[in-house]
Amino acid sequence: MTSGTPDGAVPADGRAAAETGPKGGPRRRPPTVTTATVRPEGGGRAAPGDAPAPARQWPLLTVLVLAGLGLLVVGTDPFPQAFRVGAILVGAALLTGAAIRRVLPSVGMLAVRSRFTDVITYGVMGGLIVLLALMVQPHPWLRIPFLEDVLHLTVT
Repeated sequence: MTSGTPDGAVPADGRAAAETGPKGGPRRRPPTVTTATVRPEGGGRAAPGDAPAPARQWPLLTVLVLAGLGLLVVGTDPFPQAFRVGAILVGAALLTGAAIRRVLPSVGMLAVRSRFTDVITYGVMGGLIVLLALMVQPHPWLRIPFLEDVLHLTVT
């Protein structure tokens, strides 16, 4: 018995059931060669199409400016502990990207993968950078004894 017909007969138009789609139309075969990539979920414009390019990509620019500010603070070293503050800014930029990606339906070029993967990737990387910036020696702002013991076991 073939699917699509009650007694296994060929449909009236002569096509076999394997060649027809769910509504009786022709079924489309997947291409053998990929010619393009699919836009990630939420990868549409963050502003109307008639807005200038920076306005359409404001989520990405927000993250890049914050990360650039952090790198500038680290590179210029204008005050004591600037390396720590700059690294925290870089981590905060990634955490901001995770929050924007999670909340907004359309984020432009900030969308790289699926929404779930982007949020997890940005969030974990940003959290780790902030954590490491808080724990960097000398005089860490955050002490986690378990991690200090692991570090001493691996170094000595």
